[in-house]
Amino acid sequence: MKKFEKGRRINILYNDNLDSKKVFNLLKIKLNENGFLVSEDYNSQAELNICIGGDGAFLRSVHKYNFPNIPFIGVNTGHLGFYQEILPEDIDTFIEKYMKKEYFTEKIYLIESKILIDKKIIKLLGINEIVVKGTASKVVHLEIFIDNNHLEMFSGDGIIISTPMGSTAYNFSSGGSIVYPLLKALQITPLSPISSKAYRSLPNSAVIPGNMTITVKPEFKYENSILIMNDGVENRYDNITEINLTMSKKKIYKLNFDKDMYWNNLKSKFL
Repeated sequence: MKKFEKGRRINILYNDNLDSKKVFNLLKIKLNENGFLVSEDYNSQAELNICIGGDGAFLRSVHKYNFPNIPFIGVNTGHLGFYQEILPEDIDTFIEKYMKKEYFTEKIYLIESKILIDKKIIKLLGINEIVVKGTASKVVHLEIFIDNNHLEMFSGDGIIISTPMGSTAYNFSSGGSIVYPLLKALQITPLSPISSKAYRSLPNSAVIPGNMTITVKPEFKYENSILIMNDGVENRYDNITEINLTMSKKKIYKLNFDKDMYWNNLKSKFL
């Protein structure tokens, strides 16, 4: 076995609650004992980001540090823990496997939106999804195009555009399909679509190749009644004329210690 190089730096990102703090203290001691340097303040030269908390903590950390290229691994002190795969009691096993390089790095595809407001363009990146919906639970009417091909005039609460990783989040609870994370695709899922003689909207989700652009144009009288939710964070912009969404060229990276982890996670978290 190759001799371990001491002094390698690791960032530990954690929630400010009792459980996460306890895990942080334990993890820091064990990493230091194995020759790692632990940073609480984010260090851009680190080789790994360890995020302690739930899925929300993972999402917030990735956004806070601007989608870094440094890979992530999560220790779950939250509830569902779909991103956070390591249990606190398995920390020793994790460190041992990490030092032996018994893992592989997987890509997580991101969604990118370009929001056109007058002559300005606002860009947002998302890990799970970007949601276009009405403010104050208002019904919205949205023209939806796929690569400039008109798909529908959607009427209802809004739409979710999710990544494969995000397909098991808001998308799944709204009736969308589960998409395997390594597929380069986006999914459009309707939120309470209206289907009547006056309005016709697709009742089910549609999976779109990741190299295609989804364009959403709010009907003129609704352009100031649109809410953009990016991984659960609300953004309100006035005078939206168009929203273009596609799979981003930017990616983040996550360590995986078991090739079957996704399917095991799926079964244990949802069935």
